[in-house]
Amino acid sequence: MILVAMLLTGCGSSKKQMQIGNYNAAIDKAVRELRKNPDNREEAEILQRAYAIAEEQDSERIRLLKMENNPAGYDEIFLTYQRMHDRQALVRTVTPVNTGGRTIDFPYVDYMAEMVAAKRKAADFYYTNGNALMKNQTKESYRQAYYQFVRAREYVGDYPNIDQLINESKYLGMSRAMITVENKSIINFPPEFVADLLSLDLPRLNSEWVEYHTQHLSPDTQYDYMIYVNIKNVAVSPDQVVQKDSLIKREVEDGFNYLLDKNGNVMRDSLGNDIKIKKYKTLQCALIESVQMKACRIDGDVEIVQLNPAKAIKRDPIGAESSFRFVSARAIGDINALSPEQQQSTKVQPAPFPSDIEMVIRCSETLKMAINGIMLANRRFVI
Repeated sequence: MILVAMLLTGCGSSKKQMQIGNYNAAIDKAVRELRKNPDNREEAEILQRAYAIAEEQDSERIRLLKMENNPAGYDEIFLTYQRMHDRQALVRTVTPVNTGGRTIDFPYVDYMAEMVAAKRKAADFYYTNGNALMKNQTKESYRQAYYQFVRAREYVGDYPNIDQLINESKYLGMSRAMITVENKSIINFPPEFVADLLSLDLPRLNSEWVEYHTQHLSPDTQYDYMIYVNIKNVAVSPDQVVQKDSLIKREVEDGFNYLLDKNGNVMRDSLGNDIKIKKYKTLQCALIESVQMKACRIDGDVEIVQLNPAKAIKRDPIGAESSFRFVSARAIGDINALSPEQQQSTKVQPAPFPSDIEMVIRCSETLKMAINGIMLANRRFVI
């Protein structure tokens, strides 16, 4: 519906806008046309009619709101006066208009005093309402109070404690979530592993009313949610070495023999050159490849718990893997039977196996990405 209204306002001639009751849009389009052609009689008449109706409607609305004497209505009163002021400033860019032997003009009205008075009363309403909301002592009421105080400061700004109230309502309305790692496995993690897991993209997780923390701000800080990264199982495989033996054979040139005829003489080709036949020999080498392997698997879950009242909200599984694989080789026999790549592998010595803790640490980046993904997907549960 909003999109339709915008389209109706932005499209169509001033006459069309006038017909469907969009008087401000009709005024805007008429002013544009009169800037192009001040002698456009039709646009001048539309401007006159639309302006009169718009002013009458706004004046009646203000009169009604003042008669109701509801403090909440002064915001609308101010905005209506502001609209009347802006509309007047707009039409004064093309008036007076001389058309059809007559002059179209509108008397100037000073709305400033009424705007200031309405603005002050609106600000008083927001300030008073904000203080009343603070007494409800709920997250939602603190947040609504914050918006009321901000509006009051925007309108007037001279309340003696307005900045303190804005900061206080913002602080009290903020939800805070503490993220912590709970190790329920049999392996003791080094501090750097836990620190790396908690180096999350917190600015991306934070929103206007929710803050995520991985360290306590102060002993007095109260948290609304606890997010536990539970590490339940860590499985590290033993060091494994798999050997693969291959016998590599390769034929290489080994000189030549002359081609002889039946009488034992060296045969010649048509150019008179001796005919030679290449000789080959077979080289062989045993290639013993050693493949070192080790793997680690971490499983757990991310649990979101609301603290007041205490309630488990969401639990999602997480997991990560890391692997170590290293290939080295040694040769027995003629190394020239091997390809260049195989010869290169024989120059590599076996590597030391990473420790179990090192394998665990290698999982941290993958695990951290999984935690981040779950946190982003579940932000709607932390409010």
